[in-house]
Amino acid sequence: MLGPISKFSTTIYAKVLLAIVILPFVFWGMGGVFSGGNKNIIVTIDDDKFSIQAFAKFIERSADENKKITSEGIDNLLTFFISGKIIDKEVKELGININDVSLSKLIKNEKIFQRDGIFSRTEYEKFLITNNITAKNFENNFLKLQKKKQLLEFIGKGLVPTKSLINVSFNEINQKRNLEIINLNNYFEKRLNFTDEEINNFFNKNNDKFNELYKSINLIELSPKALIDSEEYNDLFFSLIDEIDDLITKGENLDFLINKFNLEKQKSFFINREGKDLNLKKIDDLENSLLEEIFNVNDSKDLLLVEKDNKYFIIDIISVQEVKRKVTDISVKKHILKMMKKDRKREINAELVTKINKDNFLKSDFDKLAIEENLKIKKVNLKNANDTKVLKKALVSQIYSFSKKEVVLVNDLNLLENYLLYINKIENVAIDENSNDYEKYSKLSKAKTTSKLYNTYDNYIKTKYKININYEALEGIKNNFN
Repeated sequence: MLGPISKFSTTIYAKVLLAIVILPFVFWGMGGVFSGGNKNIIVTIDDDKFSIQAFAKFIERSADENKKITSEGIDNLLTFFISGKIIDKEVKELGININDVSLSKLIKNEKIFQRDGIFSRTEYEKFLITNNITAKNFENNFLKLQKKKQLLEFIGKGLVPTKSLINVSFNEINQKRNLEIINLNNYFEKRLNFTDEEINNFFNKNNDKFNELYKSINLIELSPKALIDSEEYNDLFFSLIDEIDDLITKGENLDFLINKFNLEKQKSFFINREGKDLNLKKIDDLENSLLEEIFNVNDSKDLLLVEKDNKYFIIDIISVQEVKRKVTDISVKKHILKMMKKDRKREINAELVTKINKDNFLKSDFDKLAIEENLKIKKVNLKNANDTKVLKKALVSQIYSFSKKEVVLVNDLNLLENYLLYINKIENVAIDENSNDYEKYSKLSKAKTTSKLYNTYDNYIKTKYKININYEALEGIKNNFN
């Protein structure tokens, strides 16, 4: 296939591409009862039987080696496993095939493997090394992904949306909305005061939340600039990464590595799982993906080489300590107040939503609340679903899911912004066939129609194949991971 462009290296980086490229296409309840037969079989799809060993290898390839595999995780992996087999059967039945020449062209046309618009063997090799995958495995996975893509294209091929459907898609985004808005943060203000007794009671009821695991760590980022005085991730850089990995495996410490490779001075942190220090201040230098790595590893393995988002780090875990906090700590009290305010906002919002859903909070109640609480009603005109001059995009998207003459409540995830609003008027719009945007909305309408067709195909798949799962064998696999 691509032959000579492949060069292999055994490093510590992400070992699973299969979990990325085999995405679940059909989802079904794990119904069905295993009806006897070979105890070595995990699942039967029609007359095809798949062994426990095959599923175990799939788990081995797909699961995150740094995270414990849970019972729920195995159920999800079985869904992926069955989905892949169903896709293989559909691809075979429809005669979808990609020969070696076509596969090579598809890979060479991937932008990630190109430099200045031309296929680069160096970029391809770097990808393989970084992801610790052989060319053969990558090409097999890429082939499956392309076949799945052609299957989806086969299902949705030939769909041409009508003008009315295109107008529906256009109107959903571009209709104008006239609103009356009350900022509930002004309403919350006088309801978010708490006594010391309430704060102490909250702390005592949630005492376990303030006992946190902290880790003292040293951190060094291994950039090409730091290792080889270059901006490029080349062969020399990766060979040094391999050497560092080998030295860590042999038990060398951080000081040895700093001296041998002339590394920059390490950064030191004392952090909890959220990347906060003892004063509950977020450490900006630590990304969430790196925090997961630090807190998911076995504590006895104190020196790590980690790759995250194409960046490489040496992490030295110095110590692990459980910190028991006190309510008298300023940072703790501040954190408690933040939690209590969020809970109180959630309670008030829930009361309003319940009334709205039961039609016990109408426009007259909206106006009455504004008068009684001395709250300003602001009139806002939204030009379309992308109009963010007054409200954030997430809030506008919520508003566009409701009908006119409705009282609704919208807020962000952290309840920092909360609005009670009345949708006074909706002005529907249509798009002219000669508009420059007509093709864009035609494609959008086709995508929505295709999505619905996929759902229909999904239901067809459920009835087409008889799937029997050996739950006894599945339970045995789960027990092996506990």
